[in-house]
Amino acid sequence: MRIQENKIDKYILWLLIISALVRGFLAAFIEFGNDEVYYWTYAMYPDWSHFDHPGMVGWVMQIFSLNLLFSSEFALRMSSIIFMTVDTYIIYKLGCLVKNKLAGFYAALLYTASLYCFIITGVFIMPDTPLMMFTLLAIWCFVNAMRGDVETHGRASLLWGGLFAGLALLSKYSAIFIWFGVGLYILLYDRKQLKNKYLYLSALISAVCMLPVLIWNLQNDFISFTFHGDRVSFFGKLQPLDFLAEIAGELGYNNPINYVLIIIALVAFFRGGKYLDKTCGRLLLTFALPFIGMFWFFSLTRPILPHWSAPAFSLLLLFPASYLAEKQSDATSERKLPKSIIATVSLLVFVLIFGVLEIKTGFVPLRFGERANSVRYYGEGDFTTTIYGWRSIKDDFQKIRQEKIDDGTMKESDGMVGLQWFPMANFDYYVAYPLGINMFGLRDIDKIHKYHWINDYRGGLQKGADYWFLNESSDYYAPERYLEDEFEDVIPCDTIVVDRCGTPAKYVFVYICRSLK
Repeated sequence: MRIQENKIDKYILWLLIISALVRGFLAAFIEFGNDEVYYWTYAMYPDWSHFDHPGMVGWVMQIFSLNLLFSSEFALRMSSIIFMTVDTYIIYKLGCLVKNKLAGFYAALLYTASLYCFIITGVFIMPDTPLMMFTLLAIWCFVNAMRGDVETHGRASLLWGGLFAGLALLSKYSAIFIWFGVGLYILLYDRKQLKNKYLYLSALISAVCMLPVLIWNLQNDFISFTFHGDRVSFFGKLQPLDFLAEIAGELGYNNPINYVLIIIALVAFFRGGKYLDKTCGRLLLTFALPFIGMFWFFSLTRPILPHWSAPAFSLLLLFPASYLAEKQSDATSERKLPKSIIATVSLLVFVLIFGVLEIKTGFVPLRFGERANSVRYYGEGDFTTTIYGWRSIKDDFQKIRQEKIDDGTMKESDGMVGLQWFPMANFDYYVAYPLGINMFGLRDIDKIHKYHWINDYRGGLQKGADYWFLNESSDYYAPERYLEDEFEDVIPCDTIVVDRCGTPAKYVFVYICRSLK
């Protein structure tokens, strides 16, 4: 493909349109994963903050679904489709700012090729969806401010940066690294900013944004901060395999080709390469490298999730984009799209096609070992079952439920119980809520998370009442271990087969729980 620089704006427009259409299709076609469907409860029961995260992800779901007037997967994921489209345009403008329009175009393509950006923030509805958009906006503003081309423009950029950083903090606590990066940049390269009163006003704006979260945590014994504090640790036994798993996860989430391109570009930059604006490069590095380094450190002693560090890698894509643009700086007016960018976008397309086919057909068996092929644990270890088959369960369960209501075994008002936030939220969204059944969490708060509060919203568990319990084979909970101490009797009722292309994907076991103790 040959690139004409005077047509880059047109290329960007087509990229935004095609990306949005593909992601919109995926958003409607693929069922919710465990995390997504749990965040639906944030929109169902909004609050200033929640056990796991601040409230932003729930608020955007409310806004774009018109306060759950439309509650399909597509409607609840609408913000992801729109925000990632905005993100791609912002990364393009950042590329223009740090280098030129060609670098901006390359940055947009690399950003689109990232599985984290395209899928996790662009299809799935997660706290990372608003986090990424507000982070990019904040960085864009702070880069403009630190360049200081126009004094009044710099002041406005600082204030807007503070607002967007505050909104990022309302999305996910890790956004604190925006201010850490700004502060580190100022201390290392631009100490005169310490006398800039607008810098402190910007920080104050961010702090004010966080007040609702702080007040909620104060009212709830700082439980959210405690929860996240337990997930990471500065000390512990060295676990090299966890660190290697983190690196492998980063490769997968950020696209292996992107990852290698980032390393090549950073090596060139640290060797004195001048392929992008120095101020911009320094600010990006002071944000991204401590962010990545902190999570690498945590991963040395315990397993962490690879997408935690992905916002930093997403910003680092501006380095290979600028590096590749610099290599073509002496070319003619028509430039060829670099083979590395063609490769990274092609890899994304391959993964999307393969992934959707695997989810919908299971053509590659992911059940390993005798246990995972037994009925009780069928599908265990097959990650595709977490986003497949939920829609088919409701009708089968309703037939079973209606039979038991008709013969007097159960009542219309009987609720449902779950033992952990996932798959409890899946059964809630796909089965209980559509049938007008209240779902309750049965265990401690560290297992049921927000359902600790939802229980109260729904009237609470009632002593002596009967409940339904659904149990999937791919994530099996032994009733005799978890339920028999809670109820007078636990009765196996029926089994639902979740079919995929003519063969079982998993089984769902239905139990009647008699008389809560």
